[in-house]
Amino acid sequence: MDHWQPIAAIAIFGVAFALIASEKVHRVAVVLGAAGLMTVLGLIPGSDVFYSPHAGIDWDVIFLLLGMMIIVGVLKQTGLFEFLGVWAAKASKGRPYRLLVLLMLITAVASPFVDNVTTVMLVAPVTIAVCRMLGFSPIPYLIAEVLAANIGGAATLVGDPPNIIIASRANLSYNDFLVHMLPITVIVFIAFVLLARVMFRTSFALAGTGGGGGAGGRGPVDTPPAILALDARSKITDTRLLWRSLVVLALVTVAFTLHAVIHVEPAIVALLGAGAMVLVARQPMSNVLREVEWTTLVFFMGLFVMVGGLVDTGVIATVGGWAADWIDGDMLLASTVLIFGSAVLGAFFDNIPYVTAMSPIVEDIVASASGAIGTDAVWWAFALGADFGGNGTAIAASANIVVLAIAAKEGERISFWRFTKYGIVTTLMSVGLAWVYVWLRYFSGLLPAWMAAS
Repeated sequence: MDHWQPIAAIAIFGVAFALIASEKVHRVAVVLGAAGLMTVLGLIPGSDVFYSPHAGIDWDVIFLLLGMMIIVGVLKQTGLFEFLGVWAAKASKGRPYRLLVLLMLITAVASPFVDNVTTVMLVAPVTIAVCRMLGFSPIPYLIAEVLAANIGGAATLVGDPPNIIIASRANLSYNDFLVHMLPITVIVFIAFVLLARVMFRTSFALAGTGGGGGAGGRGPVDTPPAILALDARSKITDTRLLWRSLVVLALVTVAFTLHAVIHVEPAIVALLGAGAMVLVARQPMSNVLREVEWTTLVFFMGLFVMVGGLVDTGVIATVGGWAADWIDGDMLLASTVLIFGSAVLGAFFDNIPYVTAMSPIVEDIVASASGAIGTDAVWWAFALGADFGGNGTAIAASANIVVLAIAAKEGERISFWRFTKYGIVTTLMSVGLAWVYVWLRYFSGLLPAWMAAS
């Protein structure tokens, strides 16, 4: 291999990463240009682009995302999320904090089953409409929802795109994520609900003076007639399709949990679920495929090729070797660095390209310490840092960018710093609890062996 090739691969990847972070050029154009350059310059062979599982496009990830997008696209047409939004408004009785908790709960519960980007795309417009009916500013609610989505999405393999990438690289199952990620996700979400009461207290006080209940939601309740007149059930546009879709989604979720038993990979499960959803929807394929986020899929493909250039030119192996030598088999040190390092780096760069680039390095670290205590913990530390770090700034995760765009379109501009001041506090709380969890479960020896090794 020529000496210039690793340098060229690093330069192309670095420039592309900077352009993605700056948002000056559309990220799909950036990754396609970078992937094309790496291929033309011979930094990654054409055969690797399409057929190499570790240096090319990861088709398991692409088809898993495609299948889930089709499933959610059909479910979206039933009006389920509009129903949940109106239900939350009525159940809150005009109390600002109660409404916030209910909307966060809906978002956090949906995100593990429907990826967090899709969840916020469906919930955010409903939130804006509900808040305007109540006379509240929707901005605190939108920020809280996206923070809750990033927390809730960490619980499962399909909840957050970084988890899909990590699972594919580390050969982790849907059940692995439930066992290792769900407990800390629940703990962090409960802590976030309490933290939100403090972070948004000024907004609750202002909302309380606008006829939606007392300050913070503690005073007399005066629910606006417009909310009382709403009928949540009327938001369900197709009851039969809703029940059929929920049955398909339930079967897909069960198949995810049993895929190690039935020997069907998650990507195939998602595609089979998508096929079943298309059949029960009985709609033209053009309507179904319209809901697929093709730009996101193409973005992932380009990213995989960019990272493949770093793999084939030896850059990843070199960095992985340096990291392994520095860590020297200390898996607690590796876990600590990955939790806090991923949160810091992920706060300034979208966590999807960050995880795509870092996964091969983490794989090298784990391989070099084979047999050491806590090697499995390194992957969970990596996932927790990347997922919770997605709350760090307004550009740290795709869900954040989507919500800010929806808000701006509706005339509710959320500035980078307004989002970030809440995101940083939430991230510090989340990764702090995550580190305690990783240490206690995998390294402290204080828990029963079966619990740490499950």
